[in-house]
Amino acid sequence: MKPATIKQLKDELKHRSHQELLETCLRLSKFKKENKELLTYLLFESTDESAYIERVKKEVEAEFDEINTNNYYYIKKSIRKILRNLKKYIRYSGKKETEVELLIYFLLKMDTFSPSVHRDKTLQGLYDRQRAMVEKKIASLHEDLQYDFEVELEELSR
Repeated sequence: MKPATIKQLKDELKHRSHQELLETCLRLSKFKKENKELLTYLLFESTDESAYIERVKKEVEAEFDEINTNNYYYIKKSIRKILRNLKKYIRYSGKKETEVELLIYFLLKMDTFSPSVHRDKTLQGLYDRQRAMVEKKIASLHEDLQYDFEVELEELSR
Protein backbone atom coordinates (compact mmCIF):
# COMPACT_ATOMS: atom_id res chain seq x y z
CA MET A 1 0.00 0.00 0.00
CA LYS A 2 1.48 3.32 -1.04
CA PRO A 3 0.82 6.15 1.43
CA ALA A 4 -0.59 9.46 0.27
CA THR A 5 1.62 12.53 0.08
CA ILE A 6 1.70 15.05 2.92
CA LYS A 7 -0.20 17.55 0.76
CA GLN A 8 -2.99 15.06 0.03
CA LEU A 9 -3.25 14.26 3.73
CA LYS A 10 -3.30 17.95 4.62
CA ASP A 11 -6.04 18.69 2.08
CA GLU A 12 -8.16 15.80 3.38
CA LEU A 13 -7.69 16.91 7.00
CA LYS A 14 -9.06 20.36 6.12
CA HIS A 15 -12.41 18.74 5.31
CA ARG A 16 -12.73 16.91 8.65
CA SER A 17 -14.57 18.13 11.74
CA HIS A 18 -12.84 18.88 15.01
CA GLN A 19 -14.12 15.67 16.62
CA GLU A 20 -12.97 13.52 13.68
CA LEU A 21 -9.51 15.12 13.84
CA LEU A 22 -9.29 14.45 17.54
CA GLU A 23 -10.20 10.77 17.14
CA THR A 24 -7.78 10.41 14.23
CA CYS A 25 -4.91 11.93 16.16
CA LEU A 26 -5.57 9.80 19.24
CA ARG A 27 -5.55 6.66 17.14
CA LEU A 28 -2.49 7.86 15.27
CA SER A 29 -0.58 8.33 18.51
CA LYS A 30 -0.67 4.58 19.14
CA PHE A 31 1.59 4.00 16.15
CA LYS A 32 5.05 5.32 15.50
CA LYS A 33 6.71 3.92 12.43
CA GLU A 34 3.71 3.57 10.13
CA ASN A 35 1.89 6.82 11.02
CA LYS A 36 1.59 7.92 7.42
CA GLU A 37 0.16 4.57 6.26
CA LEU A 38 -2.31 4.53 9.14
CA LEU A 39 -3.45 8.06 8.37
CA THR A 40 -3.86 7.08 4.72
CA TYR A 41 -6.09 4.19 5.79
CA LEU A 42 -8.15 6.32 8.16
CA LEU A 43 -8.73 9.14 5.69
CA PHE A 44 -9.06 7.34 2.37
CA GLU A 45 -9.71 3.62 2.81
CA SER A 46 -11.71 3.13 6.02
CA THR A 47 -14.97 4.08 4.29
CA ASP A 48 -14.72 1.13 1.88
CA GLU A 49 -13.44 -1.83 3.89
CA SER A 50 -14.07 -4.38 1.14
CA ALA A 51 -11.91 -2.45 -1.33
CA TYR A 52 -9.20 -2.20 1.33
CA ILE A 53 -9.34 -5.96 1.89
CA GLU A 54 -9.05 -6.59 -1.85
CA ARG A 55 -6.03 -4.27 -2.12
CA VAL A 56 -4.30 -6.05 0.77
CA LYS A 57 -5.10 -9.45 -0.78
CA LYS A 58 -3.55 -8.36 -4.08
CA GLU A 59 -0.45 -7.19 -2.25
CA VAL A 60 -0.19 -10.49 -0.36
CA GLU A 61 -0.60 -12.40 -3.62
CA ALA A 62 2.15 -10.34 -5.26
CA GLU A 63 4.46 -10.97 -2.30
CA PHE A 64 3.82 -14.72 -2.47
CA ASP A 65 4.64 -14.66 -6.20
CA GLU A 66 8.01 -13.02 -5.43
CA ILE A 67 9.16 -15.64 -2.90
CA ASN A 68 12.53 -17.23 -3.69
CA THR A 69 11.75 -20.96 -3.70
CA ASN A 70 15.35 -22.19 -3.94
CA ASN A 71 15.30 -23.44 -0.34
CA TYR A 72 13.06 -23.36 2.73
CA TYR A 73 15.22 -20.78 4.51
CA TYR A 74 14.22 -18.09 2.00
CA ILE A 75 10.62 -19.29 1.99
CA LYS A 76 10.44 -19.00 5.81
CA LYS A 77 11.88 -15.50 5.83
CA SER A 78 9.54 -14.35 3.06
CA ILE A 79 6.41 -15.84 4.60
CA ARG A 80 7.23 -14.30 7.97
CA LYS A 81 7.69 -10.92 6.28
CA ILE A 82 4.34 -11.28 4.49
CA LEU A 83 2.63 -12.18 7.77
CA ARG A 84 4.26 -9.23 9.53
CA ASN A 85 2.98 -6.83 6.86
CA LEU A 86 -0.45 -8.46 6.93
CA LYS A 87 -0.69 -8.03 10.71
CA LYS A 88 0.21 -4.35 10.27
CA TYR A 89 -2.66 -3.88 7.81
CA ILE A 90 -4.99 -5.74 10.16
CA ARG A 91 -4.02 -3.39 13.00
CA TYR A 92 -4.88 -0.41 10.82
CA SER A 93 -8.38 -1.71 10.26
CA GLY A 94 -9.04 -2.86 13.81
CA LYS A 95 -12.05 -4.90 12.67
CA LYS A 96 -12.28 -8.57 13.60
CA GLU A 97 -14.05 -9.46 10.34
CA THR A 98 -11.21 -7.95 8.31
CA GLU A 99 -8.65 -9.78 10.42
CA VAL A 100 -10.33 -13.13 9.96
CA GLU A 101 -10.84 -12.66 6.22
CA LEU A 102 -7.22 -11.63 5.62
CA LEU A 103 -5.78 -14.40 7.78
CA ILE A 104 -7.92 -17.00 6.02
CA TYR A 105 -6.62 -15.66 2.71
CA PHE A 106 -3.05 -15.90 4.04
CA LEU A 107 -3.66 -19.52 5.09
CA LEU A 108 -5.11 -20.27 1.66
CA LYS A 109 -2.03 -18.83 -0.05
CA MET A 110 0.24 -20.86 2.27
CA ASP A 111 -1.81 -23.99 1.60
CA THR A 112 -1.57 -23.66 -2.17
CA PHE A 113 2.09 -22.53 -2.18
CA SER A 114 4.54 -24.70 -4.02
CA PRO A 115 6.76 -26.24 -2.65
CA SER A 116 4.41 -27.25 0.11
CA VAL A 117 4.85 -25.46 3.42
CA HIS A 118 3.55 -28.60 5.14
CA ARG A 119 6.87 -30.37 4.43
CA ASP A 120 8.77 -27.97 6.69
CA LYS A 121 8.32 -28.21 10.46
CA THR A 122 8.73 -24.48 11.12
CA LEU A 123 6.33 -23.42 8.38
CA GLN A 124 3.83 -26.07 9.44
CA GLY A 125 4.00 -24.68 12.98
CA LEU A 126 3.41 -21.14 11.71
CA TYR A 127 0.47 -22.38 9.65
CA ASP A 128 -1.02 -24.23 12.63
CA ARG A 129 -0.65 -21.21 14.95
CA GLN A 130 -2.34 -18.89 12.47
CA ARG A 131 -5.13 -21.39 11.89
CA ALA A 132 -5.72 -21.71 15.65
CA MET A 133 -5.75 -17.93 15.96
CA VAL A 134 -8.33 -17.67 13.16
CA GLU A 135 -10.50 -20.31 14.82
CA LYS A 136 -10.35 -18.36 18.09
CA LYS A 137 -11.23 -15.07 16.36
CA ILE A 138 -14.13 -16.67 14.49
CA ALA A 139 -15.65 -17.75 17.80
CA SER A 140 -15.90 -14.11 18.90
CA LEU A 141 -17.83 -12.98 15.79
CA HIS A 142 -21.57 -12.79 15.10
CA GLU A 143 -23.20 -16.18 14.44
CA ASP A 144 -23.87 -15.52 10.74
CA LEU A 145 -20.27 -14.46 10.15
CA GLN A 146 -19.04 -17.42 12.18
CA TYR A 147 -20.77 -19.83 9.83
CA ASP A 148 -19.47 -18.11 6.69
CA PHE A 149 -15.88 -18.01 7.93
CA GLU A 150 -15.99 -21.57 9.28
CA VAL A 151 -17.06 -22.78 5.82
CA GLU A 152 -14.09 -20.93 4.28
CA LEU A 153 -11.75 -22.34 6.90
CA GLU A 154 -12.97 -25.90 6.32
CA GLU A 155 -12.15 -25.57 2.62
CA LEU A 156 -8.48 -25.34 3.57
CA SER A 157 -6.80 -28.72 3.54
CA ARG A 158 -5.56 -29.97 6.85
